[in-house]
Amino acid sequence: MGIKSTFLNEGIEMESNGERNRVLVFASGDEKGGGSGFQELVEFSRTNPPVLNAQIIGVISNHQNGGVRRRADALTIPFEYWSGPFDAKAYRAFVEKYQADFVMCSGWLKFVRGLDPAKTVNIHPGPLPRFGGPKMYGHYVHEAVMAAYHRGEITQSAVTMHFVDDIAYDNGPIIFQMPVLIRPDDDAETLAKRVNEKERAWQSYVLNLVVHRHIYLSNGQVFYKSDVPKRLFY
Repeated sequence: MGIKSTFLNEGIEMESNGERNRVLVFASGDEKGGGSGFQELVEFSRTNPPVLNAQIIGVISNHQNGGVRRRADALTIPFEYWSGPFDAKAYRAFVEKYQADFVMCSGWLKFVRGLDPAKTVNIHPGPLPRFGGPKMYGHYVHEAVMAAYHRGEITQSAVTMHFVDDIAYDNGPIIFQMPVLIRPDDDAETLAKRVNEKERAWQSYVLNLVVHRHIYLSNGQVFYKSDVPKRLFY
């Protein structure tokens, strides 16, 4: 793919010096709120034992004083505002500055360029690849899913996590999909609530499997060390 990696050398488990893998989060949120997925990543890295056995070393947002910043301040996580340009050079500069081993895009709405797909993960609130792409985020995803449901085309939505490439929005090999059955009385809002609950519950767990090489990408193909996460990929 012509992508130049600027990440540290990958390790199968913990680093040899005993330090935890370093994860840099990109999270847009908005001026009024957002950032709940980022907060869950931090909190699950602080449980005992940690669900996410890694260190969240910073968060980048394209909103200067929005929900992500407020959560970062409350959690004492370094925050950085990024107004662009959102090009490969700048993405790589952030990774180098924070010495990140992995990048997690949690509600990040900008196109990702120039990062190593094997070290970059995104979470999406709908089934991919059908319900992904430009302008397919947040409530737009749930509205599109519900429209397809009412046309009799689908019976469920999903939370999807995938490695990130710079070919297209929401593109890259899928790691994990947790199906969410659509109920007859659902609308976009009620479906979104249940999907978001699943996002927050699974994001840290699946990212931990990636960080510790229980799920990994090699030559464009996803590999699993066990059948447990693989079973949930449909």
